[in-house]
Amino acid sequence: MKAVLDHVGIAVKDLPAALAFYRDALGLEIEAPEDVASERVRAHFVPVGESKLELLEATAPESPIAKYVGKRGPGLHHITLRVEDIHAALSHLKARGARLIDDQPRPGAEDALVAFVHPASAHGVLVELKQSGLVVRQAHHERDHAPTLTLRPSKGERVDRVQRFSLGDMELISLCDGFFGLDGGTMFGVVPKAMWSTHAPADEDNRITLALRPLIVRGARTMIIDAGLGDKESGKFHQLYAVDRTRNLDHTLAEAGLSPEDIDIVLASHLHLGHAGGFTVRDPEGRVRPRFPRARYVVRRGEWADATHPHERNRAGYLADNYVPLAEAGVLQLVDDDQTIMPGVKVRRTGGHTMHHQMALIESGGKTAAFVADLMPTTAHAPDQWIMGYDLYPMDTLGAKQRFAMEAVAKNVLVFFAHDPAVAAGYIRESDGKRSVVPAIG
Repeated sequence: MKAVLDHVGIAVKDLPAALAFYRDALGLEIEAPEDVASERVRAHFVPVGESKLELLEATAPESPIAKYVGKRGPGLHHITLRVEDIHAALSHLKARGARLIDDQPRPGAEDALVAFVHPASAHGVLVELKQSGLVVRQAHHERDHAPTLTLRPSKGERVDRVQRFSLGDMELISLCDGFFGLDGGTMFGVVPKAMWSTHAPADEDNRITLALRPLIVRGARTMIIDAGLGDKESGKFHQLYAVDRTRNLDHTLAEAGLSPEDIDIVLASHLHLGHAGGFTVRDPEGRVRPRFPRARYVVRRGEWADATHPHERNRAGYLADNYVPLAEAGVLQLVDDDQTIMPGVKVRRTGGHTMHHQMALIESGGKTAAFVADLMPTTAHAPDQWIMGYDLYPMDTLGAKQRFAMEAVAKNVLVFFAHDPAVAAGYIRESDGKRSVVPAIG
């Protein structure tokens, strides 16, 4: 087994003081932070020659780093050795009787797979093994068929698993209602195919794969934001839109430990079919009823007016069975302005995609997340000029996107993407005038 020193992990209690020392006193450059949601930790890497320091900040009281600092105080936490094949390295250590904390690798920071060796086998030092340069997919290792979860999405990747994130006292759960296809040229507007196809390969009908990603917010109440495409349509509709709901909202909601009866609030970003289709279901008698029987459905009044009185330009995006039955059942709540929908969750009108399209801002414990819906439907839409041809008011999209991107970078906002086939959430970064997204791990 061949290994080289990758970095040294340091648990910190007072991050501003630590940054002041390493950045200001020592003059070292601090890289953009990266959240590892599964570990409730935020990592700040500090390059030092060919290796790095990793400043580890707990993001929740139950984080291993929080427990470590509470018991031992801040200081050296672990050393990380980079290996070419982490599965082979673990097999090598097992064969020599080493005590492992992780029998199989798991997601870590910097788009890597990691596994820890117990200090008892490393003379009192916690050792992390790291394999870098991987992509997000479920695969099987050629040699031992051990399941491998990797992080960075490859072109054409589909990820439909339930992903959980903590935000202060709230839990955010990204679900999946399956996948569908839309014309790639329309999805990227004026951007040439030579550029957008490097992010989203098209099929023979020029359709690109998009996900349907509702978001659960668990706080004072349980909310779902949007609900995917739903299951009322079939046949020609499924063929036209290349619908694949083999795994859908029924599956992922159950995997999240929830049922439709557990939902208190349904929040609509807007009422297009890929967002509001799952608001209703068709019963065995053919009647359409609300999918979430205990919930109130919150819709912006202007969006409701547009959806119930469509015109030639927007008609194709609206299907009345997705939302009219809500009013008939008496579960519809119309809101007029930007406001708080439940503690920690407020809506903000962006316009652009539709006149009254809105995003949701979620705040808890001094941290912020955002469900941006069709303001940035995928990670590829982060740059200013990548605007959908579907948008009725593209200049409004441009302005709203620019304002939000500045806010997202400044506040390190966790951004949820409604239609990215591989990335449920991530952080917007800007460098040398270019904007991109760093995937978050749930």
